[in-house]
Amino acid sequence: MTKKRKHQEDFQKVKLKVGKKKPKLENATDTTFKTKAIQIPEQLREDGVLPTQNRKLNIKDLLSQMHHYSPGVKHNALLGLKDLLSQYPFVIDAHLSSIISEVAAVFTDKDSGVRGAAVHLLQFLASKIRAEQIAPFFPLVSAHLSSAMTHISEGIQEDSLKVLDVLLEAYPALLTDRSIILLKNFVELISHQQLSKRLKSKEKLSWMLSVNPNRRVTSQQWRLNVLTRLKKFLQAVVDGSSEIEDEGLQEQKDSPHSGRNPICISWKVHANNQQHIQLFENGGLRPKINSSFRLRSLASVMDGAEKGLSSAENLKGFIEIIIPLLIECWIEASPAQAAPILGNLLESESQQLMQQVLSIIHLLWKLTKRHDETYKMELWLRMNYLVDFKHYFMRHFPYSLQETVKHKKKDSCKGNKYCVTSSNSVDHLLLNLTLCDIMVSLASTATLQMDSGWLDMIRKFVTDTLQDGSKLNSKQVNRLLGVTWRLMQIQQNKVATEPLIKAVYTLYQQRSLLFSVRTLLLKFFSRVYQKEDMRTQRIRSRSKVLSRWLAGLPQQLALLGLKNPELSNQLIDIIHSAASRSNKELLQSLQATAARIYDPLEGALVLLPAEAQRRLVQLVYFLPCLPASLLSCLSRCCIMGRMSSDLAATLIGILHMR
Repeated sequence: MTKKRKHQEDFQKVKLKVGKKKPKLENATDTTFKTKAIQIPEQLREDGVLPTQNRKLNIKDLLSQMHHYSPGVKHNALLGLKDLLSQYPFVIDAHLSSIISEVAAVFTDKDSGVRGAAVHLLQFLASKIRAEQIAPFFPLVSAHLSSAMTHISEGIQEDSLKVLDVLLEAYPALLTDRSIILLKNFVELISHQQLSKRLKSKEKLSWMLSVNPNRRVTSQQWRLNVLTRLKKFLQAVVDGSSEIEDEGLQEQKDSPHSGRNPICISWKVHANNQQHIQLFENGGLRPKINSSFRLRSLASVMDGAEKGLSSAENLKGFIEIIIPLLIECWIEASPAQAAPILGNLLESESQQLMQQVLSIIHLLWKLTKRHDETYKMELWLRMNYLVDFKHYFMRHFPYSLQETVKHKKKDSCKGNKYCVTSSNSVDHLLLNLTLCDIMVSLASTATLQMDSGWLDMIRKFVTDTLQDGSKLNSKQVNRLLGVTWRLMQIQQNKVATEPLIKAVYTLYQQRSLLFSVRTLLLKFFSRVYQKEDMRTQRIRSRSKVLSRWLAGLPQQLALLGLKNPELSNQLIDIIHSAASRSNKELLQSLQATAARIYDPLEGALVLLPAEAQRRLVQLVYFLPCLPASLLSCLSRCCIMGRMSSDLAATLIGILHMR
């Protein structure tokens, strides 16, 4: 066999027959497979029927348009989102992450219309989303807000304040958790770092007010806008701190660690030795431990930046930066700069700016109180800022408001180019009271001689305002009484305190006072009486005005009756407290008015609710004597059924003990 023949046998060509299948190759790969369909009805239904708005766009379409280059498309997308989410609120929960991230991203958009639509949409979302829902996404919102506040564009900075207003209104606690970053942003909005040799020597950075002529508003108006938001932010920080007490004479809120345990005592059961009272156990007051030792908490693990203003170092650092800037703002708005001839008269815009300056300082003073024991913050504030405050703040004290009005025909100020009028939109009294509150907090008994000059100015202002205070509202009276109380604590001799108490009593005698004002005055007098009664008999010096006020309470109760049950209850509580302390003037007045209070037809005993009746029955025990006429009135009250049988039995028990 030749080589050619052998080669042909190795590579034989298979002949295919017509109609027969082609044989499979030996190295052929099997490509057959089986499939089964997986059906998810819910997913298919959602993709197919997403809710749409009037332009037939669903949530995914609108969110995708937020990335469009055209401002008009983004603006329409934001309006469409608000329209869609108002019609279908359940879409918010399903796409919350995407909605928050897309809306926050346009805080820094170049177009003002887009930013305005984003603010309106954020305001709508804030009313629909709870704080716990937005909390996981709030760091992103805060980051975009900080980016807008520090943006180079003036328009974006102005709109960032509107975003801040919405977040402060809806989520103050979440916003104040990032206080350090936002406070620095506030500072940078109105100032810039002073470039000098100090930077090279690595000393503390100094800041100075900045002026930007490109803004649509004046520099003073811009600072007013920023400081107004800063005041709201600090107010949210103060409100979120449970350790800070409110100014004035508002009642202190009970902390969760000092809850009282009320116990009901039955005269019958207790008299039969069937009810035992553990006085200290049910008092609800726990001992206060004066120790600097504290257990290590989770807060101690955080660094200073995360602690925010709760850290004394951070608070001191912010005060050192912001106070000089606030003083500069005050100098620009002060009457000496505006018009030296006018003295202490202020224009409306200047007064608003000065009010914000003082309000911010007042809130910072409140924040320092929780660190006062350890860090001696009050002494530090006095050493660093009292001289400047006396020089700039007290220079034209007290301040009054002037409104500049152009000359018109038939005007009362005919010969003058300008005239001074009052304005209801601005409260100049609140400006003076805030300044008094700040300055008085820096004084103490030890520094009384050094501070006597400006303290006398404040004392005179407070006295004059109280004596002519028939038109004061509750907020103003609360501030006034707070300053009065502080002045009485600084100088506790009768010569200094008696004129202040007399001025408060002059206001108390006004007939057309609001209920809230009357309540504050009653609390003030009650507090003064309790403070005076706590002194030892050797150094006690009764105030004649206070004794006169106490003696008039029973007569006021008899006249008031059912006209104002809440005020009657407050009067009864104070009378009961003074009677239990055997106050001579009050007991004599109560004895003289007892026949009217316990009258069976028109007396307070038969007109007031059951709880007030019980307190009035208990007052019978403290009366110096029980004449037959009074016993007859009490008997008729029981017989006529003007009180319950249990209360009548209590009255009989009290009379039996007498």
